[in-house]
Amino acid sequence: DHFNTVLYSGSDLGQAITGVGFQPDWHWNKGRTVNGEDHYLFDSSRGAGKALFSTSSGAESDYGTGTDSPNRSFDADGFTVGATGGTNVNGRTYVAWNWKANGGTTSSNTDGTITSTVQASTESGFSIVTYTGTGSAGTIGHGLGAVPKWIIIKGRDNAKNWIVYHAENTSAPETEYLHINLTTATQDSAIFFNDTAPTSSVISLGTGNNVNDSGNTYVAYVFAEIEGYSKFGTYTGNGNANGTYIHLGFRALWIMIKR
Repeated sequence: DHFNTVLYSGSDLGQAITGVGFQPDWHWNKGRTVNGEDHYLFDSSRGAGKALFSTSSGAESDYGTGTDSPNRSFDADGFTVGATGGTNVNGRTYVAWNWKANGGTTSSNTDGTITSTVQASTESGFSIVTYTGTGSAGTIGHGLGAVPKWIIIKGRDNAKNWIVYHAENTSAPETEYLHINLTTATQDSAIFFNDTAPTSSVISLGTGNNVNDSGNTYVAYVFAEIEGYSKFGTYTGNGNANGTYIHLGFRALWIMIKR
């Protein structure tokens, strides 16, 4: 009902990809056939044709929703890819991971000191948050009504690294951060999350330009933990072929691991 993976083959022709089971609100697309293909990330809050790339610090790319857009639209049972580009090359195969938030319907949120625009699913513990930075430490509302365990923030206007909060990263995760687009390990800094843990209503932001540059726009993907659906944790490797066992309480459909 809230997450699904689909596989498809490119055609160099615009095509509707179905079988998701709902209208995606966050759509993460990756080519599987050749090396060097980017991860394309789209969401219904920013608009169907606006891409971010998890492998890059680059600004948001606006392809529009014309015939050549890599993501022309979000549809009732999937999405439509355009005739050319990195999501529909003839002879190549693709995977798309799809999350449902609130069907593209957003609302203004004033829970924080910085007004945010939110579409949230409290049932699945997922929200998409957009906001404009102020340059001063503050807070943004996330709409989940539960404390987030995983937060990914990306600046949209110009080149900015992805900033990640993970509640189980260290004993004081609010003081540290990770990247998606870089291979760096956990780093300590107060400028991103202001050394303040998120609450059931807001996320704290420091003054770092990757999360809160004055006048710049940002998107945050925010997850709370839902029993039987999502789990966020850590483990220690053992170097054995019969590796460390991580108990989730359910069969995982999507796993992300960062060392």
